[in-house]
Amino acid sequence: MKATLGRFLRWYYRPWIRGTEHVPPSGAAILASNHLAVIDSFFLPALLKRPVVFLGKDAYFTGRGIRGRIVATFMRGVGTIPVDRSGGSGVEAALRTGLARLAAGELFGIYPEGTRSPDGRLYRGKTGIARLALESGAPVIPVAMVDSHIAQPIGKRVPSRHRVGVVIGAPLDFSRYQAMASDRFVLRTVTDEIMYAIMGLSGQEYVDAYAASEKSRMASRSGEPTPTAPGGPGGRPAPGGPGSRVAEA
Repeated sequence: MKATLGRFLRWYYRPWIRGTEHVPPSGAAILASNHLAVIDSFFLPALLKRPVVFLGKDAYFTGRGIRGRIVATFMRGVGTIPVDRSGGSGVEAALRTGLARLAAGELFGIYPEGTRSPDGRLYRGKTGIARLALESGAPVIPVAMVDSHIAQPIGKRVPSRHRVGVVIGAPLDFSRYQAMASDRFVLRTVTDEIMYAIMGLSGQEYVDAYAASEKSRMASRSGEPTPTAPGGPGGRPAPGGPGSRVAEA
């Protein structure tokens, strides 16, 4: 299924990818990606030689009708693992799933924002990514999906034929913090460093708020996104300047 889907995606959408040399040929690693559209979970696994799975909300696997069956088939085909994200038990189940994959020496993908960006900006990362990195000891490889939200805006069921890009950055090593996986300040520091690396690859504007909270705010008010001040995760200067936007080489 993955091979067939991969061939179709490459033929129809002509996606591009840079930085594959940063993905190790063997051994455990965490791929930490921004999340712009549902199809992010299709393109990255399809473009990498090594198998990689992402967690997906269980609703993707329980849809009704033809569309529901197609989405479920695609998700299973690229190796997405269903998880109940409705409560704390769901978070722990996701963490255990990731740790099991990494203990087996495999690649595990995660979206630190926890949900799709509501407006194409990069939102605050949740510290589950830091726990996963520190408890597993695996390196974190930052990934930027580019323009997938243009191909598939929120609410659009079938993505348009717009080129999607993937940029993979150099691995991040957090072994210096490995004994501090229960320290919330360390978890936030590690998470912010990961988000900063993703922002540097994607060129997105950073918002120091959780994406889920912003979705709720936009739904209850005018729909206008929260204005932000320049800056990056952890109060760092944002990578900027002319030409900082990611573009195809």
